[in-house]
Amino acid sequence: MRFIHRYQVSLFLFCLVNLLTFQAPTLTYSQRQQPTDSLAIQQLIRQVDTFQASSAVRFGTVALSVRRVRDSEEIIGYNARLSLPSASTLKLITTATALVVLGPNHTYTTNLEYDGTIKDSVLTGNLYIRGTGDPSLGSWRFPAYDDLTALLKSWSEAVRAAGIRRIQGMVVGDARLYDDLTTPGTWPFADLGNYYGASLSALNINENLFRVFFRPGKSISSPASVLRTDPLLPYLSFRNTVTTDAANTGDQVNIYGAPYMNQQWLTGKVPLGEPANEFSVKGALPDPAYFAAYALQNQLIQENTTISNPPVSLGGGLATTVLSAGKRTVLNQHKSPLLTELVQQTNFQSINLYAEALLRTTAITLNKMVRSTDASVEALTTFWKNKGVNLDGFQIRDGSGLSTVGALTASNMTGILSTMGREKTFPQFYETIPIVGQSGTVRSLARGTPAAGNVRAKSGSIEGVRAYAGYFTTIDGERMSFCVLVNKFTPGQNRAVTNELEKIFVGLVGLKGN
Repeated sequence: MRFIHRYQVSLFLFCLVNLLTFQAPTLTYSQRQQPTDSLAIQQLIRQVDTFQASSAVRFGTVALSVRRVRDSEEIIGYNARLSLPSASTLKLITTATALVVLGPNHTYTTNLEYDGTIKDSVLTGNLYIRGTGDPSLGSWRFPAYDDLTALLKSWSEAVRAAGIRRIQGMVVGDARLYDDLTTPGTWPFADLGNYYGASLSALNINENLFRVFFRPGKSISSPASVLRTDPLLPYLSFRNTVTTDAANTGDQVNIYGAPYMNQQWLTGKVPLGEPANEFSVKGALPDPAYFAAYALQNQLIQENTTISNPPVSLGGGLATTVLSAGKRTVLNQHKSPLLTELVQQTNFQSINLYAEALLRTTAITLNKMVRSTDASVEALTTFWKNKGVNLDGFQIRDGSGLSTVGALTASNMTGILSTMGREKTFPQFYETIPIVGQSGTVRSLARGTPAAGNVRAKSGSIEGVRAYAGYFTTIDGERMSFCVLVNKFTPGQNRAVTNELEKIFVGLVGLKGN
């Protein structure tokens, strides 16, 4: 009986230890802090504990890492070794890597070229638009650079200036720099037809998006009709099941499509009572390189240049071939904005396409043999490992964070951000990160609190995930990096999650760094 009793006690203790081991959050914090700051740290940890135990995240996970920039010492690590989805906070790592590797003054060049000969105003050969991965080509975001309309006009003027009035050949969108299917395999299918899921091309244009305009029905639940697209895309066909919802209900449309597929499905709802009785939704161009060639050909035809063949695209894994007529001659070169401007738009507006473009360009610069997204991710990972960052648990799958499979630890993030804080390009990088309470996707966060104007943060959100990462300055002037990840929060609790995250921001800026 005594043996059985001891066995039962031992079994109880064993179970208790395991219960505590598997249910309690992992927690570390520096033992080198001064007593006053230790109290502030403990207060912040209790706050995170309360958040973790709340109904908003009871069945999910909260992770927090806080690290001093000057020596990369981790001050707080709460579930910081768990691999969790990063959402768009991953863009900080992608853009930081790009700035270090490429330099802040890096630009992309897109060439308008021809091969063959020009005689009696006839080009016997092909006209090429050769891309190098510029995500901003034809974008409306940069006032000093050509938008789509101006870009097409400048190209057509270059053709006319060369004396070409007839092309006995083809207009070619040349995206052969990337010869694979560039869409990350772990992106959700439901995202691929929408603008934020637009696939990368070596020849991006107009941010690889278009708008489809709907006319809402006259009553709720009545069909909404498709009016047009902007730009015009007559080669696309739509299966439209969109209906009408109440006024002010916003965009509820989902566009189902895939790379190189010219059939798209339109589902969901558009609101009543819109100005001019129209409502537009942004979709993804299935083949940006083809659209570039198509749009230029249309521009040339409008200006009375005749072309003997339809436009084509090359690259992206397509099997299309074009008969070359020898060495190419450059007619026009389009330079992109500086990398710092591209990075700022990436982080302020959270543009997935820009992040994927920067990942690919950076990886090719590091290793000319890179030929895929997976290889690009490997090149980025190796880059930071070689700088001494511990990347245990680092399992990213793209450059933007749209993948729902990719993950990293909060400690991975702060390890990279702190290391970045000691790079010579850090001042430029720091300026590209939105300011809490003031700018970018965090402009409405923590307004009227000590965190506003102090914390610089990139936000991230995908289904069930909220994430923030960046930098802040302590009350004694120490720069710190931080990352907070919230995974699988309770549906319908988004406002409660926001409130708790704002409290964490306030707690961060109340810390000391020494």
